[in-house]
Amino acid sequence: MSSMKYIQLEPQGEIAIIRINRPEALNAMNVDVISELSHIVDLVGNDDAIKVVIITGAGERSFCAGADIAYMVNIDPIQAERYASSAQSVLNKIEKLEKPVIAAINGFALGGGCELAMVCDIRIASSNAKIGQPEVTIGIPPGWGGTQRLVRIVGPAKAKELIFTGKMITAEEAAAIGLVNKVVSTGTDDNLPPEAPKGDTAKEKERAAEIAKILNRKLMDECISLAKEIAKNSFGAVRTSKMLINRGIETDIETGLRLEIYGWALCFANEDRKRMMSAFLNKGKK
Repeated sequence: MSSMKYIQLEPQGEIAIIRINRPEALNAMNVDVISELSHIVDLVGNDDAIKVVIITGAGERSFCAGADIAYMVNIDPIQAERYASSAQSVLNKIEKLEKPVIAAINGFALGGGCELAMVCDIRIASSNAKIGQPEVTIGIPPGWGGTQRLVRIVGPAKAKELIFTGKMITAEEAAAIGLVNKVVSTGTDDNLPPEAPKGDTAKEKERAAEIAKILNRKLMDECISLAKEIAKNSFGAVRTSKMLINRGIETDIETGLRLEIYGWALCFANEDRKRMMSAFLNKGKK
């Protein structure tokens, strides 16, 4: 595992897990977190052994609680512009990464945390996740891409409702509007500790912490399993598909279709393409 002060990088074969490690601040992103995250994303982007990336938060309570309010409270417009520009820069870098990125949303994904999740290609949330863009409740609009990406994912009416009210929604609500792909829950209670006696708050807290740990484990297992499913495919084809989808969203259908033809044809130069096609044909002959 390669670690900086606030960002942990844990390679697992063809999968890399990037963890924001600032649990005392619910993994909020201050200037240092942004700088370290940018560095780690570059490392992962340049490592050809890594095929899929998972981004999550340390601990069980929060994926990322967004920007650092303690830092923002006293800054002026020039510093604010610099802060948002550096944050947008690293989020854009994640969005453009040639490898698929999965957000493992454990707990709070608020403001910049929701914006971080939105630049990931696939979002899987634990059932205790809370997601939202609450910036207007502290006097600012979203500034790290929220007004632009949320509308593209959930449509203008829902994006306006979430941004104008600043409300947090549950993982289930986020799944219903297409903001997350899947919700992971504990399902059965078989593995959970026995019920704490009523009124024993210490036992209740202990039980809640145990459930949160189990939930987080299940969330990571789900994300790793999905990452492995993606990693076994042609990396060149997956990378091209990501580029075509991202570019296609921003262009008209004719341009997008023409881009698709070029991307498709270029993949015929992939080393693994002929091997995979031949293996498929041979499998049919057995």
